[in-house]
Amino acid sequence: MKDAWCVETCAPRMRSEWSGENPTLGQCSITAFLLQDIFGGKVCGVPLPDGSFHCFNVVGDCVFDLTSEQFKDVALDYRNRPEQFRDVHFAKDEKYRRYLLLGQRLLEAKSKV
Repeated sequence: MKDAWCVETCAPRMRSEWSGENPTLGQCSITAFLLQDIFGGKVCGVPLPDGSFHCFNVVGDCVFDLTSEQFKDVALDYRNRPEQFRDVHFAKDEKYRRYLLLGQRLLEAKSKV
């Protein structure tokens, strides 16, 4: 995944803070929905103080959060985890376009391996 994330796939409000040292910043929902495409399960969210959600995956009894690094040393509480839905997240066309770009970049990175 690391080679697929880039500033263009980062949430626009976070792009000025995005860097190669913190590549998961602003990538959570599109990453979680892309992983759901591959592995199934649910996309859930940890409520954040600003009213948004940090998205991650739940497959069976396992929690997978590929973008938790962006929070550095902050421990996330995965117990309160309302399910997140594509129609809500992708109501924003820019987010859907970032999801498609991330999927394309993931396929390109995979073909280089």
